Amino acid sequence: MSSDQPVRLFDRTTPPHLGTLILVAGGSALATNIFLPSLPGMALDFGVEYGVMQLAVSVFLLMNALLQLVIGPLSDGYGRRPVMLTGFAIFVLATLGCILSTNAYVFLLFRMLQASVAVAMVLTRAVVRDTHPQDRAAAMIGYVTMGMSVVPMISPAIGGWLEEAFGWRANFWLLFGAGSAVLLLVWADMGETHRGTATSLWSQFKEYPELLRSPRFWGYSLASAFGAGAFFAYLGGAPFVGMQVFGLRPGQLGLYFAAPSVGYFLGNWVTGRYSARLGANRMVLFGAIITTLGAAISLPMSLAGHASAAAFFGSMTIVGIGNGMTIPNATAGMLSVRAHLAGTASGLGGAMMLLGGAGLSALAGQMLVPGASERALTVIMMACGVMSLFSILWVIRRQRQLGL
Repeated sequence: MSSDQPVRLFDRTTPPHLGTLILVAGGSALATNIFLPSLPGMALDFGVEYGVMQLAVSVFLLMNALLQLVIGPLSDGYGRRPVMLTGFAIFVLATLGCILSTNAYVFLLFRMLQASVAVAMVLTRAVVRDTHPQDRAAAMIGYVTMGMSVVPMISPAIGGWLEEAFGWRANFWLLFGAGSAVLLLVWADMGETHRGTATSLWSQFKEYPELLRSPRFWGYSLASAFGAGAFFAYLGGAPFVGMQVFGLRPGQLGLYFAAPSVGYFLGNWVTGRYSARLGANRMVLFGAIITTLGAAISLPMSLAGHASAAAFFGSMTIVGIGNGMTIPNATAGMLSVRAHLAGTASGLGGAMMLLGGAGLSALAGQMLVPGASERALTVIMMACGVMSLFSILWVIRRQRQLGL
């Protein structure tokens, strides 16, 4: 479909409305972090260690990554709409399973199934790339993620309040309702933007080598993966840091926890405003530098013995700004290396990002043991920013070699 085709809300013969894409992406963000302030309380309720309960983050990201390997090719072969509807239907049922779980391990099983919400991020990106050229796609992805980033700004605070008022399961009842509403919205508004070839899944997998042979695809994917890795490490470690290191209550933690999301909102605004003018590569470069500096800011204060919740979480706002510039632009670049494989590229690149995220989240959870400070988490995030910077410099060098 061309970018000049009219878009009409609740018309399944046209591409989905921008508002629909934002709400779909927001559903994915809500599933990722609304319950995070409840993790320590959930560990007590189920009678397990925090490290076991933290797997609710890691296994979700891991399964999310594996599903993205399948979602992209499926959507290229059969279309974006049926894959999106199926993913959200599974998510709603899995959420009900989480609510009814009686022990941590049954909960983690259903939490893995909740990862079917991966269709949200894979296919919103692919839909945007279906309908816009690269630099314009970067701007549009920026606007989608800017709108989506409002959800992680407020959802941890809501989740912390719901736990204190009604218990941790209230978070998942909210997810059940929100997931059902998004499923109905997709059914009513999302027109098909990619007429699939109806080829077999195996035939679609055969397209992966074309992407994997491209150094630019690797560079963009790694820039995005390492940039996001800083945030995923934060997801795995910040609940411990907030409650065990700084002594915050769940409601307080929810408010502080939103700090990187505020920055992410601002970073995505910058992306939407300037990507078409400056180009995706420059935006990724500036974003990686900002991410690294943001993670580094609180470290000297901590080493000097002046660590505080305000300093740590405040610096995460700067990390969020960097991520808001890095991830949408690196994603647009990744999808544009082989534009005819946008869905496959979105899934493969997203899988790489989330596999790294799952590992970094688990690493943060394992390093933050009783008596630990926030420094280990800060160092992990700094290292992610540096690797993201090296990755985009590699892309820039490669494009100069190709004369692009």
